[in-house]
Amino acid sequence: MSELEALQAIRIQIDETDAQIQQLLNNRTAMAEEVAQIKLANGEQISDFYRPEREAMVLRQVMERNAGPLSDQEMARLFREIMSACLAAEKPLKVAYLGPEGSFTQAAALKQFGGSVELESFATIADVFHAVETHQANYGVVPVENSTEGMVSHTLDRFINTPLKINGEISLRIHHCLLSKSDNISDIKAVYAHPQAIAQCRHWLSEHMPDCEVMIPVNSNSEAAKKVSLEPNAAAIASNRAAEIYDLSIVATNIEDESNNTTRFLIIGGQDVGPSGEDKTALLVSTKNQPGALQVLLKPLADSGISLTRIESRPSRTGIWEYVFFIDIEGHSQDAAVAEALALLEKESSMCRVLGSYPKAVL
Repeated sequence: MSELEALQAIRIQIDETDAQIQQLLNNRTAMAEEVAQIKLANGEQISDFYRPEREAMVLRQVMERNAGPLSDQEMARLFREIMSACLAAEKPLKVAYLGPEGSFTQAAALKQFGGSVELESFATIADVFHAVETHQANYGVVPVENSTEGMVSHTLDRFINTPLKINGEISLRIHHCLLSKSDNISDIKAVYAHPQAIAQCRHWLSEHMPDCEVMIPVNSNSEAAKKVSLEPNAAAIASNRAAEIYDLSIVATNIEDESNNTTRFLIIGGQDVGPSGEDKTALLVSTKNQPGALQVLLKPLADSGISLTRIESRPSRTGIWEYVFFIDIEGHSQDAAVAEALALLEKESSMCRVLGSYPKAVL
């Protein structure tokens, strides 16, 4: 068999396989539409169509049964898009994110929800919360923690008074670029960026731009890129996607100080999420202002064998030197051990609220 004949034989098999895949995708979409009809008949809301725990379980199963040659991650990403398209066939979700277009939060939203959702940008983290609280959006995506610079205080503070729950998490590697209308770094007199981005690139800026002393904080890096598109002698710290959107030159790439720079984002919504088998629970807790109060507070978790993965304190805003604690633990609030620990925690605290139990990030 000649090379041409061998290639033609394989291409015929590919065409046949593509036709099978296409038919199976349409079959899956039809099933998703049937699911939508059942849910609507039982009075469920559009936001109930998206089940984070079910999606996480499906993606884990995809990765467990994958035999290659596609990697587990690549196979899961493909299934994420399939589920996104099927969900849109039921009813498109509207997701709010910290914008404008081109932000890392938008990239996180697309990573979690796929390309078939309706995304809407908002100028501030508070605006994203408000959009979900007032049902302008079904869900919101906000940054909460960076591996280099720690917690995003604006996000934590919003949880003190919101009725919203945490429905999921997204982990995204962050690679910063220096963007400008000018290709010459010596022409740059000011740098716009989110304060976290400035902090994440502090050493690079000091080494490569020692004479640029004007650092202008803005609400997001994509907002920085948008502003810089109108200023010839300024630069923005933002993504390469923002360079495309706002027609900017990429003066330098990967300017973050830590090569493994990663930001964690939260999905916020109005629903409670069921157990997926691999979950986290976020708590908002306050203690009496007395010696050893925090140690007493954490004892029920230790006694129950519950792993604490994160604790952060924030001013309570109800009294001077009074604080609330944001605590992340392993497990779901419906797990027997976690439920028992939470019951004890409520007795030892002046306030204990579950901000949400949700699946650990899969991708």
